Amino acid sequence: MRNFIQEYMVSSQYFAPRGKERLMFLGEQISHRHINYDDKIIGIVGDAGAGKSSLIKGMFPGLQLSNDDDIVNPRKIMQVRNSLIDVDDATTFHLDIRFQMAFTQMYEIVDYVNSLLERNRRIVIEHFNLLYPYLDRNADVIVGIGEEIIVTRPSLFGPHPGSVYQIVHSSLQYRKMAHSAEEVATTLLHEVFDIPESDYFFSDIRNGFLIKFYKKPNIDLNYLAVLIDEKIAENMDISYYDEDNIMMGDKIIPCDGPRFHVKNTSEIKNFTLVNEFIHDPKTDTYCMIGLVDNYKGDLGNRNTHYFLTRKSVDEKGKIS
Repeated sequence: MRNFIQEYMVSSQYFAPRGKERLMFLGEQISHRHINYDDKIIGIVGDAGAGKSSLIKGMFPGLQLSNDDDIVNPRKIMQVRNSLIDVDDATTFHLDIRFQMAFTQMYEIVDYVNSLLERNRRIVIEHFNLLYPYLDRNADVIVGIGEEIIVTRPSLFGPHPGSVYQIVHSSLQYRKMAHSAEEVATTLLHEVFDIPESDYFFSDIRNGFLIKFYKKPNIDLNYLAVLIDEKIAENMDISYYDEDNIMMGDKIIPCDGPRFHVKNTSEIKNFTLVNEFIHDPKTDTYCMIGLVDNYKGDLGNRNTHYFLTRKSVDEKGKIS
């Protein structure tokens, strides 16, 4: 039977949002839009801390991960060497190649994956790019997560999972820098300008952060930019505290994406706060925009440069 999705779809791109809730929601939408009932290998690629586990939980609710940020299941560690256990009790399995390689040999992992495919089971494989050279087949769908989320359905002409990985690996640092700068900015909004969290919500922009206010606030953005630069220059450590908070310097700060940060504010490079609020007529909100790249203007066409033509990625896979 001809697969028209296979023939006509090459890739789709999404913003990789901050926070577990938004990542899981997006994962659910990706699953509905891009996963077929007969897709057997779903390859997930991206670095540690990119949000792969949250995305998978959204794509496949109820799927038991072999390991995640909260728990390591000892029984799942040995699943590769006990390939028949539970095979009749589940239709979808999860495998983290980087994690599994610490306990088993690659040939055992390949045999396990092939045994599941022979039994017509679906496998969600994290770090699929590490398995691909040994498996002798590509995934039915590859999902890469860095600053963006790329969903692609490989054909005879690719893409290879390693190519998708290089793109998202290169961009992830910008997502971490932007999120960290966003935390600095929102902390100042609360402490200096007495802006409550109920006055705004978060949205997305490539290589930066976007805060949308329901009403235009009375804030001197040039002054706020100076304060943000001063805070960044303090070289404060940023670390995970719990699932709802981070440590920034010596303060505990609420955060719905506590794992998506640089380790120190000194790692935030080329920060620019756009010096005016941009009105969004579709949502009737006023946008405060922070960027972590060499901003050259043309905000109104930014998605063309950073998504469609990938202006920010050079031939070596580095963001410029």
